[in-house]
Amino acid sequence: MFGQLAQPLHYAERLLASFTQLARSRSKQQLQDGLAEAAGTLSGAALSQLYLLDVTHTQLTLTAEWLDGRRYERDTGALSSDYRDEQLLQYCLTQNQPLYIEQLDNHLYATDFLPADAGNWCSLLCLPLQDDQQHVSGLLLLASREAAQLKVYGDSLHLLGNFTLHQLQLLQQARPEPAPRPAEPTPALSRSYGLIGESPAMQQVYQLISKVLHNPVTVMITGETGTGKELVARAIHDYGSRRSQRFVVQNCAALPEHLLESELFGYRKGAFTGADRDYRGLIDNAHCGTLFLDEIGDMPLTLQAKLLRVLQEGEVRPLGSNETRKVDVRIITATHQNLPEMVSQGRFREDLYYRLAPFPIDLPPLRERGDDIQLLARRFAEEACRFLNRDACQWAGGTLEQLRDYGFPGNVRELKGMIARALLLCEGNLLLPEHFNLPDDSNPSSAMSLRDRLERVERNLLLECLQRNQGNQTSAASELGLPRRTLLYRMQRLNINPADLKARERNHV
Repeated sequence: MFGQLAQPLHYAERLLASFTQLARSRSKQQLQDGLAEAAGTLSGAALSQLYLLDVTHTQLTLTAEWLDGRRYERDTGALSSDYRDEQLLQYCLTQNQPLYIEQLDNHLYATDFLPADAGNWCSLLCLPLQDDQQHVSGLLLLASREAAQLKVYGDSLHLLGNFTLHQLQLLQQARPEPAPRPAEPTPALSRSYGLIGESPAMQQVYQLISKVLHNPVTVMITGETGTGKELVARAIHDYGSRRSQRFVVQNCAALPEHLLESELFGYRKGAFTGADRDYRGLIDNAHCGTLFLDEIGDMPLTLQAKLLRVLQEGEVRPLGSNETRKVDVRIITATHQNLPEMVSQGRFREDLYYRLAPFPIDLPPLRERGDDIQLLARRFAEEACRFLNRDACQWAGGTLEQLRDYGFPGNVRELKGMIARALLLCEGNLLLPEHFNLPDDSNPSSAMSLRDRLERVERNLLLECLQRNQGNQTSAASELGLPRRTLLYRMQRLNINPADLKARERNHV
């Protein structure tokens, strides 16, 4: 497409010709390939790549690649929403800063995004590209096999890349392309973001988190007390575009109204008795970062009005000041209360509610998370043992099963406290059911049918037999006097998998 630019023209003329050629493109792919080719031709780099974010900013995809003077195609797929395995790309996206490396050390930097079969790469330039709303929507990347001053091309290629994104938007508006079929969930999009849990309910939470990591939408986290709302808010911050900035937390139920107002908005010297100095509020402290307001339902109505202005205008006015100041802060809220009901009762502002809750994330109670209870119990026990500087404890048979059948009205917080207490009561190295002081009605036999009890006994019997035979299904079937296909059928019906056996070997004595 840009072959005519190979002749020795002045760089400015060649750049202008590239703008003209891209403006004449009539398809999305032609524009993307044209930008990659123009960037490689203008800079003399052996490799140029164009990455684009999808409309939800949850997938980064390599859409065009130019290598050694020709279009290069490879099946790379989409990168995960947090780009955790591609630190160089992640830096440009989250910081909105160009990246230039003159001597690329493959031992220091992860460079899996570069074609490994095309030789060793020495110099690299990565430029973030913005759409019409000034949101980072893609990356333009150049690489050279020799040490090269690619940085000198940064400004001009940044303009060329932004122009291409603008053209892509115009094409999309003129001829909307048919919506693609929904992609199947991939393991990369099912990461736990530092949270613990593998249940379907938590997988849904992870999917919702991935949608807001790099979008400035305001998030409201709901759920019962003790479900881990602050952990989810911190995950959104730590894996999102503001991860390098501050994460500020304030519980709205922890302070009376006048103190909460001072903490959030700050004050000027002399604003009230005892105000002997200027004080920056938490909203100011969270500038460019994230402010997490826990128990937002307990915020007084007068403060709700001031918070609404921060959300609407991006302005904050300290107490005792006549001046407002612009702030860039992402606000995440959480509550265990029924805010729609509070709105109907006049206890919460309706306009603020709709500002805070465009993207709700509802956390499941622990009793609905199935085997996550056992997973959390093992993790909390390991952490508590390290904290107490003692050897890791083992779990007696049936202990984890009894925990799984308990309702946990206090959710994860209650489980963590229960584990800590059990370790203090445990004199030896074995955690027993009596160490957990579970209510009598939590005994699984009191709420289980005969069929459920028999299936539990059978499941434990099969797991013990498989453990004795080191997972060998043929030997286990022979010991049980069953055909192997019958054993496989029973394992499938009772949902026994290798992970269950490994967990039993790790924790069962």
